[in-house]
Amino acid sequence: MIKVENLTKIYKLKDNNMIKALDNISFEINDSEIFGIMGISGSGKSTLMRIFRGVEPFDEGKIVIDDMEITPETYDDYKNELKNKTAIHLQRSFGLWSKTAVENVIHKLYGIKTGDETTADITNVKDEYMDEALDILETVGLKEKANHFAPVLSGGEKQRLVLARQLAKKPEILLLDEPATMSSPKKRKEVLDTIKRIHDKYGTTILLVSHQPEIQEYMADRIMLMFNGKIIEVGNPKEVINNFLKDEEPVYPIAEMERNKPIIKVKNLMKDFYLYKGGHVLTIEDINFEVNKGEILSIIGPTGSGKTEILRMLAGFEQPDEGNIEILNEDKWIKMNEYGEERMHFRKNMGFMHQEFALTPHTPIIEQLSYKISPKTDDTYEYALKKAEEIDLSKEALDLIYQLTDLSKNEAIIKLERLNLSPEVLDLLFPSIKMDEVIKYSKPVFEALDLPLPLLSRQFIELSGGQKVRVAMATVLASNPEILILDEPFGDLDPVTLRQVANSLKKINEQFGTTIILVSHTMEFVKEVSTRSILINKGKLIEEGDPEKVTCDFLEMENEE
Repeated sequence: MIKVENLTKIYKLKDNNMIKALDNISFEINDSEIFGIMGISGSGKSTLMRIFRGVEPFDEGKIVIDDMEITPETYDDYKNELKNKTAIHLQRSFGLWSKTAVENVIHKLYGIKTGDETTADITNVKDEYMDEALDILETVGLKEKANHFAPVLSGGEKQRLVLARQLAKKPEILLLDEPATMSSPKKRKEVLDTIKRIHDKYGTTILLVSHQPEIQEYMADRIMLMFNGKIIEVGNPKEVINNFLKDEEPVYPIAEMERNKPIIKVKNLMKDFYLYKGGHVLTIEDINFEVNKGEILSIIGPTGSGKTEILRMLAGFEQPDEGNIEILNEDKWIKMNEYGEERMHFRKNMGFMHQEFALTPHTPIIEQLSYKISPKTDDTYEYALKKAEEIDLSKEALDLIYQLTDLSKNEAIIKLERLNLSPEVLDLLFPSIKMDEVIKYSKPVFEALDLPLPLLSRQFIELSGGQKVRVAMATVLASNPEILILDEPFGDLDPVTLRQVANSLKKINEQFGTTIILVSHTMEFVKEVSTRSILINKGKLIEEGDPEKVTCDFLEMENEE
């Protein structure tokens, strides 16, 4: 039995403001129960999970687990016991070793035995833990990826590997925060069935945070609905879900416009993907399609089928082995495999939003927008060209550096190190723009995304979940890109927030004529926002056309396999 009484958690911000993440909540969880927790982004669900895990102290109330009575004063005394009793999988928190999948699990098994997984010499301990590690990987459906390098697994596969590492503990309480997002429908069900098997076999008590009604209805014995840190109700899954969904916005229609002028041509695309020590992973071959100006094109398919790799080639982050990608830029077709000023000029008109989109938690939004917008402005672009000449940097090299401004900061730094360049080169070539310029660029996008402009002065951590996603979108959209590429950045949003985002994308498309290319595993979202869909399976394009038909055929294909 888990009993929570009058639990309150307050976050104190730099400007002396406070946020009550949890506000005097009380509830009970039965032994071996699968207890669902729902609510819009920012309701306090993840904070609650972190408190149970032993990594987030609280301010008032108490928690009783077995013979432990935990108060704010005794929390530090019980942190290690909480960590021993629980295992957790946090949303968008991969925390994996840059090694193979099976080595990641071996690290965890070794750490459970010795207390420190960082000291594991895999070569010496592999035989001892291999059978158990492979068994765990089979449980989460990753045995066939045992020797694949973890950093290049798909988002859904990474999530299952994180879950595998947590299962190695054989925990009494399993804390799951969006455990099956960013996975295809088939893989999502595999994860959920795995969790059910663990529950049935070991009698594990499970706290399941998920925004997705179908997951909660499939898994939970009871559901607790939260809003702004408070409990709205606890009860039967169907009744609670119906109450949760009643606040959804109505669907905003896709705008009627001409979408018949090609802006991207993908011809005979082929690329082999290999992993260090992992051998051949995937072949993308014979990919041919066009994207028309103003389209909202969705790319769907099973986890690991090559969707993200195609997006990265479209954006120029990866080069194909054969074939080419041409993109129309000011009435001239630019080849994405030819580095230089022409390709760089196109990149100025492109935005890319990654799966791990989160901004820096404690930096004002306006400063982060300045960093992202600056490389896309005409003035900074021209300044970079002149500065490159001054320091004798070729336009091909400048193009290579310029594309890093569309990557996450960590990935950009890694790539700069490979080029023997310091991260400071980005500031040298692309200095931040002034705050009044940021406001000028941001205002129309904030209005289109239904964001109040005063949020610019706030820190990312202060925003609600829905605001965080839309502000992250604004950092990409503020420079008014002609083409927007979205790599599954919305996989863990609740339906209410996801509808807001879907409507915002359609408004952006309508207001600015932005061409949007997106990857998503949420089929209802795909059908709602797309003008056309492409289905990729095992590196091949097998169907394109009406989103309703393509998604239906995809789901049928998943059920047959």
